[in-house]
Amino acid sequence: MDAKSPLRVVVAGLGNMGRSHALAYANNPGFEIASLVTRSGEAPAELAQHTMRTSFADAIAEFKPDVASINTYSDSHADYAVLALEAGCHVFVEKPLATTVADAERVVAAARANGRKLVVGYILRHHPSWIRLIAEARALGGPYVFRMNLNQQSSGATWETHKQLMQTTSPIVDCGVHYLDVMCQITDAKPVEVRGMGVRLSDEIDPQMYNYGHLQVLFDDGSVGWYEAGWGSMMSETAFFVKDVISPNGCVSIVMNEAATKSDDVDSHTKTNLIRVHSAKTGSDGKFAAPDRDLSMQDEPDHQGLCDREQAFLLKAIREDIDLDRHMDDAVRSLAVCLAADESVRTGKAVKL
Repeated sequence: MDAKSPLRVVVAGLGNMGRSHALAYANNPGFEIASLVTRSGEAPAELAQHTMRTSFADAIAEFKPDVASINTYSDSHADYAVLALEAGCHVFVEKPLATTVADAERVVAAARANGRKLVVGYILRHHPSWIRLIAEARALGGPYVFRMNLNQQSSGATWETHKQLMQTTSPIVDCGVHYLDVMCQITDAKPVEVRGMGVRLSDEIDPQMYNYGHLQVLFDDGSVGWYEAGWGSMMSETAFFVKDVISPNGCVSIVMNEAATKSDDVDSHTKTNLIRVHSAKTGSDGKFAAPDRDLSMQDEPDHQGLCDREQAFLLKAIREDIDLDRHMDDAVRSLAVCLAADESVRTGKAVKL
């Protein structure tokens, strides 16, 4: 591979995230799409000019790409990633990395054994507002209380997608890995115990699955975290997006413009609008010593802009040989917490990590 030549990429899966990532490759001169892969062999109109295949394994063997981008349903992530890594590809894989911790560790081991880069689709790591949120929270110092949720009132095509996802992955795993990753970036402490609860609120999903759940995670520095996720037509649009980080010294919060957003709007899942920083310090009169600081985030990137940044990072990691050990370990750790919560929902017992 010439250092100046575009990296040839096979993109598997063209749903919401796969389509956006494919567009990011198409618009970045550092990449060249060798083939798109879908089970139907069809692509959105804006990608229809690219070669199509229906088999991921066959596309890897045929095109021998530099990069494999895996944006399929979660149960195929691990096998596809290992196949690609063993074929010599660098890999981008959407979250969650796998559906079991053992499979996630198997993918990371394959990346290390084959000397390939593995980037997991934690889109918030590339979002300037979330980077700022994490920095402001770390500056407060722990222990922390994390209050985070992402509920989605879904119907029509969005509900169909959610039902498809719930054949293999619960809401608190699918979305929760993002926010557990944020928690773990803020506190360097280790998660030690997880508790989860869930409810099946629709007879359209498997009796063994639930479409509303929440978890509580305990860290070894005394920090605690709460995460909530629910999908479906019955979900409330009130307080669907809560992001608070509290410490003894104050708190950092995302303030949403609720009138301008809907819970099933993918852009609303990442847009912050405003970060509010509150100091707990008081003066001699017992009143707060300083007003809250509001950090405007009006110019933040949209969903496609974030996918562009994510794939630019993949390119940089490959070109500059960036060490991704912490990135991979964090992906396994956040997944382990969410899967432990899922286990707790099903067993009714807390899970030690």
